[in-house]
Amino acid sequence: MEDDDAGRAVVKEMIELVSKIAEISDYRSSVKKQYCNLARRLKLLTPMFEEIRDSEEKINRASVDELSKLKEAMLLAFELLQFGSQGSKIYMVLEREKIMKNLQEVTVQLENALSGISFEQLDISDEIQEQVELVLAQFRRAKGRIDGPNVELFEDLLSLYNMKPDAVADSAVLRRLVDNLQLSGITDLTQESLALHEMVATSGSDPGESIEKMSMLLKKIKDFVQTEDPNIDSPVMESGSVQAATDRIQKIPEDFRCPISLELMVDPVIVSTGQTYERSCIEKWLEAGHGTCPKTQQTLSSLSLTPNYVLRSLIAQWCEANGVEPPKRSVRLSKTKSACTPAERSKIDTLLHKLTSVNPEDKRFAAGEIRLLAKRNADNRVALAEAGAIPLLVGLLSTPDSRTQEHAVTALLNLSICEENKGSIVSSGAVPGIVYVLKKGSMEARENAAATLFSLSVVDENKVTIGGFGAIPPLVTLLSEGNQRGKKDAATALFNLCIYQGNKGKAVRAGIVPTLMKLLTEPQGGMVDESLAILAILASHSEGRAAIGAAEALPVLVAVIGSGSPRNKENAAAVLVHLCSADQQYLVEAQELGVMSSLIDLVQTGTDRGKRKAGQLLERIKQQNQAPTLNESQAQVLNESQFEAPSPSLVLTLSPSLVPAPTPSLVPAPTPSLVQNQQSRPSLSAHFVDS
Repeated sequence: MEDDDAGRAVVKEMIELVSKIAEISDYRSSVKKQYCNLARRLKLLTPMFEEIRDSEEKINRASVDELSKLKEAMLLAFELLQFGSQGSKIYMVLEREKIMKNLQEVTVQLENALSGISFEQLDISDEIQEQVELVLAQFRRAKGRIDGPNVELFEDLLSLYNMKPDAVADSAVLRRLVDNLQLSGITDLTQESLALHEMVATSGSDPGESIEKMSMLLKKIKDFVQTEDPNIDSPVMESGSVQAATDRIQKIPEDFRCPISLELMVDPVIVSTGQTYERSCIEKWLEAGHGTCPKTQQTLSSLSLTPNYVLRSLIAQWCEANGVEPPKRSVRLSKTKSACTPAERSKIDTLLHKLTSVNPEDKRFAAGEIRLLAKRNADNRVALAEAGAIPLLVGLLSTPDSRTQEHAVTALLNLSICEENKGSIVSSGAVPGIVYVLKKGSMEARENAAATLFSLSVVDENKVTIGGFGAIPPLVTLLSEGNQRGKKDAATALFNLCIYQGNKGKAVRAGIVPTLMKLLTEPQGGMVDESLAILAILASHSEGRAAIGAAEALPVLVAVIGSGSPRNKENAAAVLVHLCSADQQYLVEAQELGVMSSLIDLVQTGTDRGKRKAGQLLERIKQQNQAPTLNESQAQVLNESQFEAPSPSLVLTLSPSLVPAPTPSLVPAPTPSLVQNQQSRPSLSAHFVDS
């Protein structure tokens, strides 16, 4: 009976999948013929699914397994078809070979799954069997059959793709692209921008060079369209004129724009579908009574909005690097109210009164109790802040009583989980006191101070404040001399602070690079993930590259690329890319150390970002004409190792690095090793579970 129920559930899901496929109205022109054929064949399977659903014959375990395999193949086909309908037109032309390869793989999986179904056991009628056999024959004929691309369109796009950013494009080429890609209106351009934005968001924190170049290519097309038709309809902007937006269109990366307003996001938030919007825009959308995601039109399972801290940090970093004034966040008038009972509020008032006592033991007891209350739930955190606990706790950070000091900083850590409390803690002057604890406190207090700085630094303006008050040198000291938990806390805080470009030089001058190199070579190896993640961020800074080079990091990086974990190989390759961009001699030395074979392996088997970084390094080697003698298969890999964009299968899966789950949480750092360290602790860290 259980097998029968499971089988019917699978069949029901496949009927729903076919229904969703039937709702896809159109496909991009470059894949339209092939994708329409795939959708038509899948829709022809509906009668078989309906016959199984309506049959009184019991479904056995073997048939359940066969149907499940078909469902998995259909899910892949549905994702592919969705991408064919909503994906980037530019990407589909330039990466047509990759798109067609994915289509072939899905076709093979569908054929294998369909041919494995036993019609006799499922009591399928002869008529339906004949129809399924027809579909199966069509799948077999489709294998290996690929129509030629639109050569003119491909060559036009490729000429713009390979053009330098400041070069002037041929207007005749731009006109043909606008016509062939059907990008003549603001709606078309916006949809293409959203499609490329989605590819950036799902590629993690480091979008590939090819995606960036596609974005620049689209900007050229946009500029041409707006030059041809200055009166083209533009979306309504919340702030600034349409002309102001047009003036900045060449500067702002597409992934930093709100999909609703197309303006640079000030306060990016994530809705339950995983899409990111400017807070004010999505709030107006929801207040108007809409219950769907504006971009995907999916029904929102929750109306909660989760701050996208990583994206906000990247926007701030981009603004600094490009001389753009960082956008200012508006003050939110509505505040969360606690749901504490009168008795609980009375207890809080009593504890706060004891914090002001002249008796040191009263202060120690009250600080410890507040620490526990703030740990327990969100209502307590809000109630404590409303009652005025934060300034009183800040005043205790400089107390000579080490235990009271430890309670105070940990209480502030627990209170900082509440988004609205972060600003109150910083505005109360807490940062200098936390830095003092980080320098002078007990080891546990120093660990908790580091974790507090991490929590506060998820707000971008706080990164600047924390760095300005001298937090980075004592964090580096803790990273060097702390116990394992202390090192983890310091590394997490330093990683997040160094997302802000201005803090990278401070970290380098504080001696972080030698410390990281020491941690990389420790026999225990407990800090390798964190060390490489921080080095990958610092390597984008000129002082960071110089310090990494001076630390003789090259042999270690090459060794990690050869034998590290997938994520560590990726980060080591990223560091090497930055080093080689500044000085090609590093590439020569890396080859002498035997990096070539490791890069070839990485470009074939690494993570998506790792493949891109390895591909870039191999391309540099190729351009230098300094590659060692390769066998035939190695030469083929080297020739095909251009920087590649994410495959459609990646594009259709939301990245947890840039798009965290809709449940409110602290910043999901772009490096999974650090995220894992954060998520292993309740809410923020183990500091919420008092020893």
